[in-house]
Amino acid sequence: MTVNTPPQSNPKSRLHFSWSWLLIALVVILVGLSYAWHWDDRGLLWLREQTASAAERQASIWLPDYRVVIDGKPLAGLEKDEASDLSYDPSTKTLYSVMGKNAFLAELSVTGDVLRKIPLVGWSNPEGVAVLGNGLLAIVDERQHLMTMVTVTPETKSLNIADFPKYDLGPSVDQNKAFEGVAWDARNQQILLGEERPPALFSWKSDGSAVLKGDKQKLPDTGNLIMRNLSALHVDQKTGHLLALSAESHLLLELDEKGNKVSFMSLIRGLNGLDHTIPRAEGVTMDEEGTLYMVSEPNLFYSFKKK
Repeated sequence: MTVNTPPQSNPKSRLHFSWSWLLIALVVILVGLSYAWHWDDRGLLWLREQTASAAERQASIWLPDYRVVIDGKPLAGLEKDEASDLSYDPSTKTLYSVMGKNAFLAELSVTGDVLRKIPLVGWSNPEGVAVLGNGLLAIVDERQHLMTMVTVTPETKSLNIADFPKYDLGPSVDQNKAFEGVAWDARNQQILLGEERPPALFSWKSDGSAVLKGDKQKLPDTGNLIMRNLSALHVDQKTGHLLALSAESHLLLELDEKGNKVSFMSLIRGLNGLDHTIPRAEGVTMDEEGTLYMVSEPNLFYSFKKK
């Protein structure tokens, strides 16, 4: 009687099959990460940066030239707070930062020293601040979907939301990831607003006073925001270019006045002189000399200068 024995599987064949599936899985994961984190877009922008002319670099902020000079200095006494944005006041040569966890406005020196703390009475979650000039600041509350125009003087001890003009920013696609970024664009007489997720930009006409004109308008081509979320905004008055900051993408992006990508800075260890990755960058601004300032949750302060 003939006994049919089942064919023996080849261990080498099984191993080759396993490695093939593992390779396919890795490729799928890498493609997914590339799409989610915009690695492909960053790669293309990096290639574009390499071919930029000296004139193009001179006409822009040009983030690749910046190096950190203050690297993660703790803001003294704010360890239990969350620094959520930053704006430079050229009249006082100081910085203003809002704290989202415990609502107050902090005035800082350009070297990251806390000069004073101003309680924000009536705010729930202040996430954005912009200096317009003459003591006027715009403060955005993400939870209340409000922008409030406040006046701050050297004598100001506290601010009550009931005392100032307020503007309803309306609903967001994700009510928990609403408006965070705000910046004053003096060139075009408008306030720019940034929605956290999905990242989107809006403008609101203003003459620099507490009274705004019309309603906010969504800006086109916000697909150029190659970031997972939008944390903060700043408009450079010399070039008219916009800086957009993303905490989740560890990215600072420069856009021209038409919304085109110009340059970028990755906020990770080893780049632009950083000893450590900026954990959660939530605010960015720039002074008249071109120095960049950033804050990261919970209370870290950074400054960058061109090399």
